[in-house]
Amino acid sequence: MSDIYDIAVVGGGIMGSGAALRLAEGGMRVVLLEQGDIGQGASGVNAGTLSLQIKRVKLMPYALRGHQEWKRMGAEVDYRETGGYTLAFTDREADLLHERMTMKQEAGAPISFISPNEVAVREPGLCRKVVAASRCPSDGFANSSLTGRYYRHRLKAANIDVREHCSVAEIHRDEPGFTLQTSTGPVHARRLLLACGGWLKQAAGMIGLDLPVRARVNTVSVTERGPRLVSSVIGHATGLLTLKQKGNGTVLIGGGWQGLGQPGEGGNRGRVDAESVLPNLRLARYAVPGLKELRIVRSWTGFEANVPDFYPLAGAAPGVEGAFLLGCVRGGYTIGPFISKLMGDFILGRETELPLFDPARDFTKEIQL
Repeated sequence: MSDIYDIAVVGGGIMGSGAALRLAEGGMRVVLLEQGDIGQGASGVNAGTLSLQIKRVKLMPYALRGHQEWKRMGAEVDYRETGGYTLAFTDREADLLHERMTMKQEAGAPISFISPNEVAVREPGLCRKVVAASRCPSDGFANSSLTGRYYRHRLKAANIDVREHCSVAEIHRDEPGFTLQTSTGPVHARRLLLACGGWLKQAAGMIGLDLPVRARVNTVSVTERGPRLVSSVIGHATGLLTLKQKGNGTVLIGGGWQGLGQPGEGGNRGRVDAESVLPNLRLARYAVPGLKELRIVRSWTGFEANVPDFYPLAGAAPGVEGAFLLGCVRGGYTIGPFISKLMGDFILGRETELPLFDPARDFTKEIQL
């Protein structure tokens, strides 16, 4: 056993890469293992939305800080603070919008309510059937396809041993910690961090944990280039639509509509379900009528892991000394750069700025922060 790392990080998305950087800054010798390319799982195939209006209330402090992390990344990830609107088209949706956004206001998000007439003036490309709307000036987006390039550059600059296309087949406990059997040979480390997104359940199983991790298969679509239709991030009161137009004129459409497949069933990203995509596109076209003139160029999917209470797993692996878990962060694209720093601080034995989320908790109870 000639080469022993202080910690092996499994997963090269935002969570794993961000934690690896924090650990290296703290003086640890880190190896990062990624089965594909850095930042090309869920971190690289999502719509890039950075909207505080779609974050869970109790995660708002994490989202606000995560938003600041993206702002600091700036042009390297094509960060844009465009502001965002969430729309309601019926009285029932208006009630839902008011209830949800009021709670998010109280949690610290800079959200306000504006009249339909004001929305029409600011975003003339939206339909005229808006009955209520909220606005958040901090909303925006980044280019998720640049996530991998950004983190790969930083990981290399930090002299972290990054091994892409390196899958982990088995993990064994031994002295002084863990041996990981990988597709490129064994890796020895004193500690272990599993941060592998949709594959977290399978990886945790290698150290004897049966976690209630499930995977959603979120769908994103993109149009051909077209004239300017909207300048802000557009959402719907139900949460079933996010939409933004990039600088090149293409429109990205998401909203959590579900595709097909699960991690381990073949393919790393799931499959598009036309029956699910169509209502997503109809809602988008209703909100932005000019979309009817643009063709959909491509739709794709990516896995998003969660547990029954939909709060993150971030902390020590229960019953496995020296092992840690990070994943299942709803809104992980926004929150990831911040919570990965918290995770690094926790492993380094530092006091964390905000509480983490104990993976050993009772998932049937409301979480206490």
